Amino acid sequence: MSRASRTHGVGGGLLIAGTTSDAGKSVLTAGLCRWLSRQGVKVAPFKAQNMSLNSMVTADGGEIGRAQAMQAAAARVPAEAAMNPVLLKPGSDRHSHVVVMGPSHTQTPMRTATGSEGRSAGGGHRGLWPTCAPGSTW
Repeated sequence: MSRASRTHGVGGGLLIAGTTSDAGKSVLTAGLCRWLSRQGVKVAPFKAQNMSLNSMVTADGGEIGRAQAMQAAAARVPAEAAMNPVLLKPGSDRHSHVVVMGPSHTQTPMRTATGSEGRSAGGGHRGLWPTCAPGSTW
């Protein structure tokens, strides 16, 4: 396949997964983004949801995880909020700031995000997603 033909249209996707935090997924993704970019492949990182205090501001004023910003730089593309649409920034043991597509929208109590105070598994999406649904008022 020629280099030119790899830059047009969607050529597929690649999922990088690991069983733990700090397994090296972000660094491996950045390395693959840079290698593919050098090969002439249009590539961009994506992480649907991230929980991190380490964030950066994009050129248009949005906020994304620092790892996704580093991966965008490796891919030689501008960082944008769509690369990390949901960023949860822990504010305390019981609250997180919810950043959706760039701006911070709300500080969500743990019980709202997970369905019960202090519980981290089971039913987590029921409380948070109605708050973030399109057309909602923040």
